[in-house]
Amino acid sequence: MPRKNFGVAASERRPAWQSWLGSLHAIGYTHGMKTAISIPDELFDQAERLARRSGKTRSGLYSSAVREYLTRHAPDEVTAAMDRVCDAVGDYRDPFTAAAARRTLEQSEW
Repeated sequence: MPRKNFGVAASERRPAWQSWLGSLHAIGYTHGMKTAISIPDELFDQAERLARRSGKTRSGLYSSAVREYLTRHAPDEVTAAMDRVCDAVGDYRDPFTAAAARRTLEQSEW
């Protein structure tokens, strides 16, 4: 039985496939930016195996990988992370550790 569109002008009606596609988007079928990349087949195969083993989607795996790469290679983010660790640890200085660190630094070439 065909669906009725009561109270909606014919010019404002969307085809059924557009409503279905809109529903998929609304429930999170896709979110964020889509992009295409080219990678070697061997790397793609390794990524597919890792995604399956870890229970992630391909998009989830690639998003995690890029996020980790950015975190590791963004100096400001690395400094911010180190600052958070230092804040959490506090300013306690163990005399033995401080002396050992000083000796190590004195023996190191800069």
